[in-house]
Amino acid sequence: MAVFTSVSDDDARALLKHYTLGELVSLRGITAGIENTNYFLSTTRGEYVLTLFEVLTSEQLPFYIELMTHLAERGVPVPHPQQMHDGSRLTSLHGKPCAIVTRLSGGYEPDPSAAHCAQTGETLARMHLAAADFSIKQPNLRGLAWWQETVPHVLPFLSGAQADMLKATLDEQTAFAETATYAALPFGPAHCDLFRDNVLFDGTYETPRMGGIIDFYFAGCDSWLFDVAVCANDWCIERETGVFIPERLQALLKAYAAIRPFTEEEREAWPMMLQAGALRFWISRLYDYFLPRPAQTLKPHDPRHFERILTQRRHVAAPSLP
Repeated sequence: MAVFTSVSDDDARALLKHYTLGELVSLRGITAGIENTNYFLSTTRGEYVLTLFEVLTSEQLPFYIELMTHLAERGVPVPHPQQMHDGSRLTSLHGKPCAIVTRLSGGYEPDPSAAHCAQTGETLARMHLAAADFSIKQPNLRGLAWWQETVPHVLPFLSGAQADMLKATLDEQTAFAETATYAALPFGPAHCDLFRDNVLFDGTYETPRMGGIIDFYFAGCDSWLFDVAVCANDWCIERETGVFIPERLQALLKAYAAIRPFTEEEREAWPMMLQAGALRFWISRLYDYFLPRPAQTLKPHDPRHFERILTQRRHVAAPSLP
């Protein structure tokens, strides 16, 4: 969500002529994130987010746009892509594919309580079940194949011990992906990036109310357990160490399981999925940190955060699934 491509007020006015969203009131760039260009777009008819896609192609984008539409129409709180006069939800601006989606209410909680974690777990389970009959199939583009392709590019920047842990974990994940246990995991469209800054809450800290899940542009078909693991590795930890906070973790997992109970294969796979979730983001943060793309407001994340989490997941036994 860094600003890679500048959009002027005149650009926005011209774009809005293709919609029935009213006249431009204001346009403001969003500085957080590192993948797409995003602007808050206020019009005389509402609040929206304008996204220009810097990496995803026009061929890949229908999966994300139609998935959000599918979920929104089934009552899952997600941004709803807006249609143009011709019925399409995708267009282009400055040579980049772009879309306008509704802006959800609320803000993200940087220090979530067990109540925030429970609402997130419940909503994630609802999202998985609602997505089960989604007809478009697209793999998680930051899944195992991408890890295998990307690791050689980041190894030269690592110490010997870091490189050894990265290669060993990747080898173990590659082997696990060939097992019968992995093949039996429930699978379907998944968010794949459900960090605490991708969920919005209304209400108060003591009595939060789910506002919705945002930023689906890393979504893909993957094991639903991987989605849960990515979420747990961010929502339920001490940031300084990566150690799980048991109250938060149990709240997240129990609320999820109340909607979609975990299978025996998922219970067996849980430790490996927690490692997979940490590995995926260690690799991507290493890549973004050492091999960044230019952007006006790019703020790459510190890769050492997920190095600490992966170290924890490799050396400390994972709490069992409910």
